[in-house]
Amino acid sequence: MCNNQYTKSILQCLFSIEPIAVHGADVTVHSLSYDSREVQAGAAFFALPGVHTDGSKFVDAAIAKGAVAVIHEKTLPLYQEHICYVQVSDVRAAMAAAAAAFFGEPSKDLVTIGVTGTEGKTSTVDFIWQLLRLAGKKAGFSSTVSFSLGDESVANPAHQTTPESVTVQERLARMRDNGCEYAVVEASSHGLSPRTARLLQVQFDAGVFMNVTQEHLEFHGTFEQYRYDKANLFRALDTHDHKKKNGTVAAFGIVNLEDPSATYFAQATHQPVFGFALQKHVDATATPSASIPNFAGGLYADNVHEGETGLTFTIHTAFNGVKEVYEAVAPVTGFFNVYNILAALIAVHNLTGGPFETLVSLLNRLVPVRGRMCRVEAGQDFEVLIDYAHTPSSFQVIMPSVRDRVKAKGGRVIAVFGSGGERDTVKRPEQGRIAGEYCDIVILTDEDPRGEDPVELLEMIAAGCPNKKRGEELFIIPDRPTAIRKAFSLAQPNDAVLLLGKGHENSIIGKNGATPYDEYTEALNALREM
Repeated sequence: MCNNQYTKSILQCLFSIEPIAVHGADVTVHSLSYDSREVQAGAAFFALPGVHTDGSKFVDAAIAKGAVAVIHEKTLPLYQEHICYVQVSDVRAAMAAAAAAFFGEPSKDLVTIGVTGTEGKTSTVDFIWQLLRLAGKKAGFSSTVSFSLGDESVANPAHQTTPESVTVQERLARMRDNGCEYAVVEASSHGLSPRTARLLQVQFDAGVFMNVTQEHLEFHGTFEQYRYDKANLFRALDTHDHKKKNGTVAAFGIVNLEDPSATYFAQATHQPVFGFALQKHVDATATPSASIPNFAGGLYADNVHEGETGLTFTIHTAFNGVKEVYEAVAPVTGFFNVYNILAALIAVHNLTGGPFETLVSLLNRLVPVRGRMCRVEAGQDFEVLIDYAHTPSSFQVIMPSVRDRVKAKGGRVIAVFGSGGERDTVKRPEQGRIAGEYCDIVILTDEDPRGEDPVELLEMIAAGCPNKKRGEELFIIPDRPTAIRKAFSLAQPNDAVLLLGKGHENSIIGKNGATPYDEYTEALNALREM
């Protein structure tokens, strides 16, 4: 729900939507809502269809709380006087259009960057935002972890990466009203899908593709559909003229050239596409191939070294026929963050025209993203790292580099993780297989079991690592605080304990709803108890 200084008639908000039927006279609305519990006087209520229930069941409740307009798909049994009812074929698309109109189409006034991918979206969004600010630009952003409306970032209270379209448009409007020039948006596959229409009315000027691996099949159905929905970000680059209040923006795309789907995403737009990679995999500065005719340049990194306090690496750039080399230092851990930083550098260079020499020098001022390879220190003689990794591909990215670094000093890797309930089940044994390969001890625990039986869920993960001996190398402990304490009790000097899957989140969702939970606080308390 949103409530602010904006007012507009509901039919003005829906001017781009062809209604099936309209009952009652047009009315002025002061807010938009899709949750009947949050409706305020003068609101337009959107009766969204849902998985477990339907918004049309809550129309009367919304009107009782003050809604003056109702937008719905199903024919309603009763129409009250003084209420404007608008029946549409797709209420989510209607809500997206209404939200954009209600807030004055804010993305038309902001240079808007979208970042998509199975892994790395949140960190890349945050790094782009940080570099823009360090370069003297006023910018806002919205991500899984946090958001900024132009000032300092605040924690995202929800588990959603991309919120509903009303919230998306309201945040963009507040960024614009606060004087922002840029907006960086984490664009999830759900948000880019026409089934949710959350990002349908956002006019993107740049799209960043990090990677795509199997995930969220419970929503998309197939990998092909998952990838197609993500590529809607790049298709969106060709849908408008990119004229902003300060002039026309040169639109572009950025792709991870190491990913097998890089060509697929590059071909989804006619705009210039830039690439990034690590030298050992592909030369991002090479001449474009026939498969990416719109390739416009890129950069790659080599000589990557990860220490306990950060990364050092060499960056090679090739833009406009000019090749340059820079040495980079970034106070963030995690080998994978090199990819996120490379993407952020290209984005900010293209957006601002700032020279790479200047931008690379700013990397040593980056701040790690909360819940992403964050260290917990309480004087213990072993490492504790918190990360949001919850997919096989993210395990494959994180675990090998941690293992190599820890093994070099004679330590072991202990992993604590679970898997989301009522979500993709195919990934569970694969999570177990990867953890079993790279970790010495695996402790399986609740992530968000939701309505599933926690032990049965964890046994599905355990099936992927049958070679781990139960009670010595493999433990199933559903209660997460207990599992963390078990891991710490087993840890020896030079070991690394990976706490995976929760990251920044502020609750654990079980069959009875959400229980407040903070991984960092829990880990810190457990260490202090030792």
